[in-house]
Amino acid sequence: MAARAMGSATVSFGLVSIPIKMYSATEAGSSISFNLLHKDCGSRLKQQYLCIKDGSVVERADMVKGYEFSKDQYVTFTPEELKELEEKATQTIEITEFVPATQVDPVYFDKAYYLGPDKGGEKAYRLLARAMKDSGRTALAKYAARGKQYLVMLRPGEDDKLVMQQLRYADEVRSAKDIPIADGEVREQELKLAMQLIDQISHETFNPAAYEDEVRKRIQEQIERKVAGQEIAISPAEAPKAQIIDLMEALKASLGKKSEAPALAAKPAKRAEPAAKKKKSAKD
Repeated sequence: MAARAMGSATVSFGLVSIPIKMYSATEAGSSISFNLLHKDCGSRLKQQYLCIKDGSVVERADMVKGYEFSKDQYVTFTPEELKELEEKATQTIEITEFVPATQVDPVYFDKAYYLGPDKGGEKAYRLLARAMKDSGRTALAKYAARGKQYLVMLRPGEDDKLVMQQLRYADEVRSAKDIPIADGEVREQELKLAMQLIDQISHETFNPAAYEDEVRKRIQEQIERKVAGQEIAISPAEAPKAQIIDLMEALKASLGKKSEAPALAAKPAKRAEPAAKKKKSAKD
């Protein structure tokens, strides 16, 4: 089934303009949600807004939007004023610069969209995708839609189809420098065992089909049991698992556990170290 475009726009860089169609890259509504019901009769509950001053129920017709500029002090806006504050949609994805693909940290990534060529834009579309792929660069651009201005990144994806990745602005991303970490030493033997563990469970490609939301699947199964009139068996609380504090012992135990499990297209384990050398390392 052909994908359905959610809109159209124009990608521009220099004097080149490429008409494109935009498609959602993700599926919405896959999460499981529950409704709030009245315990006595099972009817759904209706949300109401209460005035914190007198406790009265406020209807939507009597609501206005306001901005708190100081404690409990608001300035209000009419719908017309709010509309005036919105960014005017231009339907243009304006490329401002090209940067190496490795320079954009994925922490900035937000929602993704597929871009396809619109009528008359096929040749320029393929040219842009091929040029970015061969140069190893991605395009940063500005895009105005839904009353906001977005920072986006264009990159060639599967089969050289362009992907528009919505990015977060710098002030929306916390700096990793704010994350505390104590000083510590990485021992050579520990690093060697960690690299061996990584090597055992490494693959050269990412296969997203190999993963599924196991929690959502389990919840859906239990919901079907309830619909069929069955009860959900309540599991007893699990006892806390013992933690291996020694890092070397944890690494060795992980390697041993992996070697006992059946391998699924994994690389063969490296040859074990001589016992004498292991004994010496344990003392370290």
